[in-house]
Amino acid sequence: MEQSELGSFEKSTKFDQFSRDELIEQNEALESELARAIKEIYRLKNQHLTEEQLKMVLEEHLAELNASLYGASSERYKKPKDKPKKKEPQKPRVKLPSERYPNVPIKEVPVKADPMPDCEACGKQMSESGMTEDSEQLTVIPKKYEILRFKRAIYRCTCQGCMKTAALPPRIIEGSTYSDEMILDVVLSKYCDLIPMQRYVGMAARGGLKDLPPNSLIDLTHKFAFFAMEVYRLIEAEILQAKVLAADETPQRMLEGSATKSWYLWGFSTPTLCYLLARSTRSGDVAHEILARSACEVLLSDVFTGYGKAIRLANEERKSNEQVLIINANCNAHARRYFFKPNPVTYPEAGFYLDHYHEIYQLNDEAKGKPPDEVLHLRSQMKPRFEAMKVRAMEELARYPNGTKYKKALNYYLENYVGLTYFLTDPRVPIDNNGQERLLRSHVVGRKTWYGTHSEQGAETAAVLFSIVETCKLNGVNPREYFADLVASILSRKKVLTPAQWKA
Repeated sequence: MEQSELGSFEKSTKFDQFSRDELIEQNEALESELARAIKEIYRLKNQHLTEEQLKMVLEEHLAELNASLYGASSERYKKPKDKPKKKEPQKPRVKLPSERYPNVPIKEVPVKADPMPDCEACGKQMSESGMTEDSEQLTVIPKKYEILRFKRAIYRCTCQGCMKTAALPPRIIEGSTYSDEMILDVVLSKYCDLIPMQRYVGMAARGGLKDLPPNSLIDLTHKFAFFAMEVYRLIEAEILQAKVLAADETPQRMLEGSATKSWYLWGFSTPTLCYLLARSTRSGDVAHEILARSACEVLLSDVFTGYGKAIRLANEERKSNEQVLIINANCNAHARRYFFKPNPVTYPEAGFYLDHYHEIYQLNDEAKGKPPDEVLHLRSQMKPRFEAMKVRAMEELARYPNGTKYKKALNYYLENYVGLTYFLTDPRVPIDNNGQERLLRSHVVGRKTWYGTHSEQGAETAAVLFSIVETCKLNGVNPREYFADLVASILSRKKVLTPAQWKA
């Protein structure tokens, strides 16, 4: 097919009408046009491309297009195994429900034959032996809605001068037509189980409670967030005392109620704490707001300039006060991901880095739960692998044109090498920031379901309630049990405990 100008080629979307030869011709024309476009782009950037580099860039673009259409989204990588396969262990015996769930109550259901069976030997009617053959089934009792009618006693005196009514017990929302149990169910359905209010209303309707107003249920979540603010402040206070913090942020769309539509949910965490706050900006000033008040010595984050700005500003203040400066450790999961992105056919050399990271993460798995000295010993075995990757990256860097994914991966690794390897010398610091990213996952899944927030109050509510729920999960605490006890403590004016304190 002849082409006279850049960008001029025959277009058609009726692929089913093409023959095989015509499709091949169209594909070759597209590849040729793409190559011309790439050459022109690099010429305008005053960058020279060799034929080998042009082929490399072209293959990357075509592979990226193919991957976007047909590729898997998983980043799982399996290193080729040299060792023989181990013999698979025998499957364990399937446990009875009562063995798997020892805390679930058991209801015994007698099963008797009616009429009594006859003996196959003599024909007489049989009688019960007193023995049973037991089997178990796991069942569920569907949610049941009830109306509580409080009949408050009225007291009078024989003098006829006074009458008094028995007081209702204290509640989360005084005067509300929803009980405390209903409020907790609404709150945890949304912020623990990620069920949107419209879906909750539909589920209630199928359970016999029709026409439940969703706006009033959303209002319950706002009021409960205010009710539970004390524990949110306790989590914040503990976060500010932590020496090592992980940080990350994720978009939170503001549908209405604010001039700024692009809000962000910022997260700061430790192995036992999750503190989230909603802000209308992605500026590093938000992270600085936390770091300036904190005792943090190491901040683990991705390579986002906002965190660099926050650390720089905080350290300037600390220098003047002669305080310990904050060190920025970087996330190895991000570095590994950069090497995973290039197409393995175009860049088989990326396997070198993926293999090394595979071994590094194997050692990291061994170190989990070990005392600090053993963690450092295992991490010392990772150091040669990081150094080998650095040497290889420096050798390869000049061979690849700017803008390719593989060169971006090499640059990312070399430019952030110090931050990526800091964890080797500090057992308190994790290898990556995946833990903090997981704490934002519920919000990310939730926002895809309810699309965004309708008010600044809604953003604040999400930050408060997700913080408490995710802190429960970090400590292996059932949020429904904790929230029920939290309500009881607040209403009875007892000391409020964080999920970690409550578990202890």
